[in-house]
Amino acid sequence: MSTSPPPAWSLHPRLAQDTVLLGDLALSRVLAMNDANYPWLVLVPRRPDAVEIIDLDEAARTGLIAEIALISAALKTHARCDKLNVAAIGNVVQQLHIHVVARRKEDLAWPRPVWGAAPARPYAAEELQAFVAALRDAIGLA
Repeated sequence: MSTSPPPAWSLHPRLAQDTVLLGDLALSRVLAMNDANYPWLVLVPRRPDAVEIIDLDEAARTGLIAEIALISAALKTHARCDKLNVAAIGNVVQQLHIHVVARRKEDLAWPRPVWGAAPARPYAAEELQAFVAALRDAIGLA
């Protein structure tokens, strides 16, 4: 009797299209959303078939919370924001991913959610490079 290998993890094409890679933590891939309207990071646990946080085992759930805290602190310090929005919604992309969005009282959507509030505004190349470099350094991915 042969056993098939476990399914390989891959990043959902929509997440790959909308983001820029910062690097990998122990559990999750860290991405920056290419939307200059809001400083915005996304964590994607590298676990095949994970859709909900409850799909992770206890150790991975604990690790995920630690990684959310790590990138949240880095983003809050970098963005000097008024509030962080942290969400695992997944209605469009079911692959488990966690959004960490830095919000400012003067941003386009305040105080509403960012989804659908304004069209995404891609970063200028230099601005994106600076944002990614600063967050990689702050998170320890540099």
